[in-house]
Amino acid sequence: MPRTRVRPLAGPSTGSGGASSNPQRYGSTKRCLGLLGHPDARVTTVGGTMLLFVEQCLNGLQFGLLLFLLAAGLTLVFGIMDLVNLAHGSLYMVGAYFAATFTALTGSFIGGVLLALVATCLVGMAVEVIAMRRLYGRDHLDHVLGTFGLILFFNEAVRLIWGPAGMNLTLPSWLNTSIEILPGVPYSSYRFSIIVVALAVALFLYMLVMRTRIGMLIRAGASNREMVSALGVNIKLLYTLVFGLGAALAGLAGLMQAAILTAQIGMGENILILAFVVIIIGGIGSIRGAFVASILVGLIDTVGRAFLPDIFKLVLSQAAASTAGPAVSSMLIYLLMTIVLVVRPEGLFPVSNK
Repeated sequence: MPRTRVRPLAGPSTGSGGASSNPQRYGSTKRCLGLLGHPDARVTTVGGTMLLFVEQCLNGLQFGLLLFLLAAGLTLVFGIMDLVNLAHGSLYMVGAYFAATFTALTGSFIGGVLLALVATCLVGMAVEVIAMRRLYGRDHLDHVLGTFGLILFFNEAVRLIWGPAGMNLTLPSWLNTSIEILPGVPYSSYRFSIIVVALAVALFLYMLVMRTRIGMLIRAGASNREMVSALGVNIKLLYTLVFGLGAALAGLAGLMQAAILTAQIGMGENILILAFVVIIIGGIGSIRGAFVASILVGLIDTVGRAFLPDIFKLVLSQAAASTAGPAVSSMLIYLLMTIVLVVRPEGLFPVSNK
């Protein structure tokens, strides 16, 4: 994730995952040192160690599910349209700005979120009709160049409309508290709500793709788009709807992250790299694969960044350990991707195109 100013929420001082290494994200350094029996540690009991571990696992789950919201739309677009969409992260950014704007205008968090989802979906559908249709059937290099141009367009459009400074998404009081998910285990209400909403969206996507007529058309379009078109299905409309759904999912992920960090220009570019890693690990076009892979990536990234620096302090200086921990954590994600590609080149849950 890009470096930015963190606005801590109520509850445990832990973040949501990403590329930045912030002590608020993982609890205090002394609490982490309790895992290693450091003389300055405050947490030396098994109970304290387990509490810290549970908190970080929840943070990893929350970050992974946030990744899933972004990767689900990306894998649908990539799997069905065979379109490499680098601008998917821009829709993530647009959703965050829409949510901050509509929440401020309406004075309602829920109202602002719903309006932001609708607006992001409409923007995505407009992008598909105006720009993406010109790229279908072309080489992937053309996709990369075309969608990279869209990244520049969206960044400058946001700069012109909202200005260069970031925007905050204010949470209502009922989300800016903490809850006890287990006896003696407090957790941020907002972060817990992200987990619940993302799981509900995952269930919705499963039911949509596997149990409805439009889901049947989506799966058929991913397998043989020419045959689907020959049977009388309006494939252009199907593509527009799928792209709009992917844009709405990206916007949902962006607005959720905006309440933890800030809405800022270019916020979707770094996390898009992890989203591509997720769909490669899970299998291109597979919602189930994106779900499993996103949780794996989220847990590896968050738990690794929480504990590896303090493990490295046993053999390295504090400065070297603080640098090496996050770096090794990121390396583990790509090592996982490499192992999966060697063992299962099409991903954990490949979609058959035959």
